[in-house]
Amino acid sequence: MFRFSAHIFLLFLVLVGGTVACSARSAAGAAVPGPAVDSAKAAAPGQQTAVVAGGCFWGIQAVFQHVKGVISATSGYSGGDAKTAQYEIVSTGETGHAESVKITYDPAQITYGELLRVFFSVAHDPTQLNRQGPDDGTQYRSVIFYANDEQKKIAEAYIAQLDKGKVFPRPIVTQVVPLKAFYPAEAYHQDYATRHPDQLYIVYNDAPKVVHLKQQFPELYTGK
Repeated sequence: MFRFSAHIFLLFLVLVGGTVACSARSAAGAAVPGPAVDSAKAAAPGQQTAVVAGGCFWGIQAVFQHVKGVISATSGYSGGDAKTAQYEIVSTGETGHAESVKITYDPAQITYGELLRVFFSVAHDPTQLNRQGPDDGTQYRSVIFYANDEQKKIAEAYIAQLDKGKVFPRPIVTQVVPLKAFYPAEAYHQDYATRHPDQLYIVYNDAPKVVHLKQQFPELYTGK
């Protein structure tokens, strides 16, 4: 059974205030170019992983579950210790964790840079510091957790490229930090947007991100 979360409480406050903050809508207006620095597609199928964070993990997971070449997307926590990788504790904003998503993908179908393009374009707004839409706190910060030097190089070069091109009206605040560990979130958080499509938080904050993915990247979108 779904437990009451800070996401829903914050959405209630936003709706009562008369406005709906949707990170997908603020980010989707930007024409985000592809990365100038990227890895080449692999010659043979395989599996690699990428870990990113940018607001509530429900929406990030939902977006990447609809990207061609993505094998799986798992909601979880990164940035803190194993003993604090629990939703109720992470929600205090004092654990160092960010709500994160581990993306397992086939590098023969999609590159790391292409995943980051989706991340910056439709998955979240990379110019919001320690928040996304109605969600506020360091656990909602924008982060790329790199697993190796190549991922670090691609991520840092891409952020520099987007900032130099003034693609966004404000500077990108996305952190690029080494991945120490990824801890899967509780079962009730997995596939949350898919299982609760009519919930108001999903309708206003996460469903539009998937719509924007289909609109902006039809060649990458899959309806699975």
